Amino acid sequence: MSSDTAWPPVTWESHAWSSTIPAELLSRRVRDRHQGPYLAAVAPAIARQDVRLPTDVLAAADAATVEIARFDTVVGADLTPFGAILLRTESASSSRIENLTSGAKAIALAEIGGTDQRNAVEIVGNVRAMRTALSLDSAIDEHLLLQMHAALMVHDRESAGRWRSQQVWIGGDDVGPHGAVFVAPHHDRVPGSIDDLLAFIRRDDIPALAHTALAHAQFETIHPFTDGNGRTGRALMHAMLRSKGVTEQATVPIAAGLLSRVDDYFAALTAYRDGDPAPIVHQVAEATFTALGNARLLVEDIHHIRERWESAIRARRGSASWRLLDVALRQPVFDAATAATALGITDSNAVRAINPLVESGVLTEFTGMRRNRLWQAREVLDALDDFARRAGKRTYGN
Repeated sequence: MSSDTAWPPVTWESHAWSSTIPAELLSRRVRDRHQGPYLAAVAPAIARQDVRLPTDVLAAADAATVEIARFDTVVGADLTPFGAILLRTESASSSRIENLTSGAKAIALAEIGGTDQRNAVEIVGNVRAMRTALSLDSAIDEHLLLQMHAALMVHDRESAGRWRSQQVWIGGDDVGPHGAVFVAPHHDRVPGSIDDLLAFIRRDDIPALAHTALAHAQFETIHPFTDGNGRTGRALMHAMLRSKGVTEQATVPIAAGLLSRVDDYFAALTAYRDGDPAPIVHQVAEATFTALGNARLLVEDIHHIRERWESAIRARRGSASWRLLDVALRQPVFDAATAATALGITDSNAVRAINPLVESGVLTEFTGMRRNRLWQAREVLDALDDFARRAGKRTYGN
């Protein structure tokens, strides 16, 4: 699929290379491979670039935009806390594109500090980045991008929330950029390229989803951070959809759709760098439809779970136990302190609210301890894992 107008491709410039790894630690073959200058990309200026896309690509993007808005309206009118549920699924899917995988239980445990499992902790960082992206109260600017990255990379104090000050690349090896699949722009070019991207984002003459996809591809081309570029760039898409008013309540898990065709997604980013913007817009539109189908199944599963809970619980409507049902949907693993904070009651009263839910099978305690007990809503965790399995199934298309 090709656009009907030229889009500026990346150009290349030569830079000298000096490895920071002592030569005695490298084999001669590796030393020889990483000698001499290398070529780094130069991201084109797109702030004023004319955007013309094939009619079918624009139609698909516009149809996907309508479906996002419709889903947002339906979910926003629902009393069930789908906002938190969908945000977590999007964060897990975006992390999975970067090969960071974890089960729903481990992620929920990490959210309350109950595990130090690296992947789960990083996915929770993705949740924080998404929340930051969706909390914008003004135009998208440099401060927001840095805040999103800082929220994502909270475990990396050295680079979190800072533009990179070193060369980065994709593929190849860790020794140097020679032989990499893509060498990002030299770090001296990052601030200027980000300024140009932000000017492009401020435009109001480009259809919403196409605008979002192109900005995402440009962000990934600039690769402004040492790590976390993909996850921050996908969070940027949600910030743009929120700023444009396409979404107000829900997080459509677009990354779950991209995950199902991840090879096509990466190929579309490559095509964008080669001067063809149509594939990335097409992929984001198709991913949206795929993600919406998966999200609707999750919403249906959660509704059924809630209905079963309401028929099983023996507590009075409006009681703390009833109010705890929404907490269990939103946070399917929690301790007494988490429940108490959510309900605005003491820890001892939270335990009294938890007991009827355990007796009715809504919750199970899984530590077996007298102190520091943890409870889980197993059905919700299973529904989230089912969503992840569906997202991970590869689909193929044109």
